[in-house]
Amino acid sequence: MYTSYIGKKFLNIYNNRNKTEFAAEQFFDEVFFGLFFTDESHLMHVGNSPFFQKPKEADVQTHGSKSLAQLANLKSNIQNDVPNMSIFVGASAKDIGGTTSGQVSSIAVDIDSDEMYASWIGEALAIGVNGGFVMLIDNENILWNLFKGWEVYRKYLSNTPNIKDKQIETWNGQWLCHTFSKRFNENRPEDGLDIEAENVQGKLAIPTIKWTTVVLTLSRKFPNSQMTAYTYNLSQMNTTLGFINLYLKEIHELYEMRDQLILESDKTILSDLDIAKFEPFYYFKDACALGTIGLKALEPAKLREFMPKGSVQFAQGKEYKFKDDESYFNYKLFKIWIYAMLNKTEIIQLADQLALILLKYEHAQKEDNRGKTGKSSDVKNIIESRFFKEFVENIKPVINEENSSEVEKIVQKSYLEITTDNFPLFLTLVRFQYQIHKTNS
Repeated sequence: MYTSYIGKKFLNIYNNRNKTEFAAEQFFDEVFFGLFFTDESHLMHVGNSPFFQKPKEADVQTHGSKSLAQLANLKSNIQNDVPNMSIFVGASAKDIGGTTSGQVSSIAVDIDSDEMYASWIGEALAIGVNGGFVMLIDNENILWNLFKGWEVYRKYLSNTPNIKDKQIETWNGQWLCHTFSKRFNENRPEDGLDIEAENVQGKLAIPTIKWTTVVLTLSRKFPNSQMTAYTYNLSQMNTTLGFINLYLKEIHELYEMRDQLILESDKTILSDLDIAKFEPFYYFKDACALGTIGLKALEPAKLREFMPKGSVQFAQGKEYKFKDDESYFNYKLFKIWIYAMLNKTEIIQLADQLALILLKYEHAQKEDNRGKTGKSSDVKNIIESRFFKEFVENIKPVINEENSSEVEKIVQKSYLEITTDNFPLFLTLVRFQYQIHKTNS
C-alpha cells in the first residue's frame, strides 16, 4: 500500500531531522498514538479499526483507559490477524464478504507489522480535496509541513466547541494551503489561519478545500516543479484514481501571465487569492481522468457558456455581459486562463487587434445595400465560427473592406501559430475583447 510507503518515507525524514531511529511501531506508540487517539476526539478515522469500536469494559479496566484498551486491541489484531483494511490502512476487506473484497487476493504477500503501522502514519499525511478524494505526495517539504500541522489540529479541536473530529485529511488540505501562503509566519503559525467551519447536521465541520486551490498553492510554492500525487478514496468502497502528474510549472504560468500582461495596466486586480477563487469546469475525478493535471484541468467552470457554439462540447455561444463587479472579475479570470493556455504574447495581441478591427468594421457607415445591420451580421458570423476553416470564410467581407493586409496577416498568423485545439480559445478571447471594447466605446 502506498500509505505504507509514505509513512516510511516520512519516518526517514523525521529520524534525519531529529537524530532518532524510530521504527513505525515505536513512532506510533510514542508520538502518533498520544496525539491522535488518547483524547476522546480523535484526529483520524479508519473504518472498523479498534479505534472505531468500543472496547470491552473488562479491557478498559485492564489497560486503564478506553484509548489504551483500543491500542492494545490494535496491537493484538496486527500481531494475529491477516492484513486487512481495519489495521492496514488502504488494504482490502478481511474476506470476500466485504465491499472492498475485489482487492482480496489468493496470492500470499508477506506484510510485516511495521508496514501496517506505517500505513496509519501515511494516511495521516493525506491531503483531502473536494470530491471526496485525497492525495499523497512524495515530497519532503510537503510531508514535513503536514506533520507540523498535526499538533495545531489537536489544539484546534480543543479550542473549537462542537467541532467534528476525525478530519485529518480535510485539515491537511486547509493547513497545507495556509502554511504555503505568503501570509504564513513560521514563528506564529496559527496567525491568519482562517477556517470557516460549516454546519453539517447540527455540528460544525472543517470544509474540504477545493482541489484547484491546492494545486495552485503548490504551483506558487514549487513554480518549476512536476510532482506525482497518488489519489484515492477510502470508504465502504475504496476507489483508486492512481498516480497523477501535477505540472506545477505549467500551472504557474497563470501567475506569470498575470504579472506580464495584466498588472502592467492595473496593479489592483487578480491577486494570488483572486486566482485561487477559480471554480473549475472539471471535478477532481474528471480532472484526473485527463491523465495529468496542468493548465487544461484548470479550465474555469462557466467559460464554455461563452465559447462559440459547436466549437467544443457544451459550448453555448452566449454573448458576455459586463453588468457588475462580478462579471468584470470573472472576465479577468477567464482571460488570464486563456492567456496562459495560448502562452504567446503575439497571439494575445492579435486577438485584441482583431476585436478592434471588427468593432471598427461594424461601426463604419458605408453606402452599400446592407448598411450597419449587415456588418453586424458579418461580425456575428465571425465570432461564432466553430473552427478555423469556417472563420476564414466568414472573415472575407472584412478583408474586402477593411485594411486587407492587416486582417490577412492576422488570419495567417492564426493559422501558423494556433493549434486546432486552441483555436476556440483564441476566438473566445476575440469575443471577450470585442465585447469589452464595445461596452467601453
